[in-house]
Amino acid sequence: MDRTAGDSLVLVVSELVTNALRHGGGQYTLALSATEDTVTAEVSDRSPALPRERAPDLNGGSGGFGWHMVRRLTTGLSVIRGPGSGKTVRARIPRAPGTEPDAE
Repeated sequence: MDRTAGDSLVLVVSELVTNALRHGGGQYTLALSATEDTVTAEVSDRSPALPRERAPDLNGGSGGFGWHMVRRLTTGLSVIRGPGSGKTVRARIPRAPGTEPDAE
């Protein structure tokens, strides 16, 4: 994995975990897996509420940037209902240099 892809992975995982803590009930599970081409991060939490985009707060600092960044940095992004009443957010990050991310 090149440095840019590694930085993207760290940022995506940080955003997904932060969202799970803030909006998903305070507990989460993180799973990472890899193939030759991608690294997949899955973050599960207990909340059934789906992630939503919102306009970034440019003045008050209350956020709104995370989901936009995650969508931009991943080649595959999906939300799966479960486990239980919760959800899992799955994000694929390309490992190959020069691969242009594009959210699904």
